[in-house]
Amino acid sequence: MDASQNLPELVAAAQSAASASQSRIAAARAQPDSETAEADLTAAATEIGASAIDIFAVFEARMQRYFKRGPLSRKVKAALLDVGQADLADRLHQHYLMINVLKHGTGASHRELLGNKSTLVSAKSTDNDRDDAAAPHIDLIDVTQPGFFDTLAATILEAAAFLQNRNAP
Repeated sequence: MDASQNLPELVAAAQSAASASQSRIAAARAQPDSETAEADLTAAATEIGASAIDIFAVFEARMQRYFKRGPLSRKVKAALLDVGQADLADRLHQHYLMINVLKHGTGASHRELLGNKSTLVSAKSTDNDRDDAAAPHIDLIDVTQPGFFDTLAATILEAAAFLQNRNAP
């Protein structure tokens, strides 16, 4: 991802890559008896999870300039709640938790998602603590559900537009 590209361009590129991975997932599911179906499904899901982590990190890096320091997602959530945009604040928070789980595995974010009634993110429970496994932790978050990446992308773009308009002269 080129540093000179703006956030919407980077999100569009990531969405395109995720869409290609989603097509590979659909193809693998259409032929479940194929010898390579499971490997193709896992590879495509891993690509989507890694892209989600990357684009959220780009969002945080680009938007951090609107706050002096500290956890960006919490500050954006608070700013959104202050102006009555609870839906966007909730979606951003759910995606923040999801990205934490994809990056770090089980922990506080995973427990919060498991206890959440939201259908935005599909968290999976596990019997074993997988924090030491390699990220993304696609065994804990269902990144294969249709619209997964598009919802993340839309939330990122809405939150970015909010911050840019809020801080416009």
